[in-house]
Amino acid sequence: MPKKKTEVQRAAGKLISAIQKEWGDVLGEENAEFSENVMDAAHDLLQAGTREKVKELLGGMTIKQYLGDVWVQGHPSVKPAIQALQDQLDKDPA
Repeated sequence: MPKKKTEVQRAAGKLISAIQKEWGDVLGEENAEFSENVMDAAHDLLQAGTREKVKELLGGMTIKQYLGDVWVQGHPSVKPAIQALQDQLDKDPA
């Protein structure tokens, strides 16, 4: 039976999808590798799995800082997905 995803994992998955759209737009361009690095960082957030482990991975950084402020500023369409993940991290544990 598949393991049930946490809300944090769902939000991280949506962030990955948003980044993938941006990454697909820059494939073959000079800066595509930077987008790929952002995608890898988002996968790390997904793999962390729980609110506590994601916060530990961030080490006091915001998600935007972790992914790269400059990249996020250049790709504003990912900001809602970043905010959704941040909202999950900010929720009081159930």
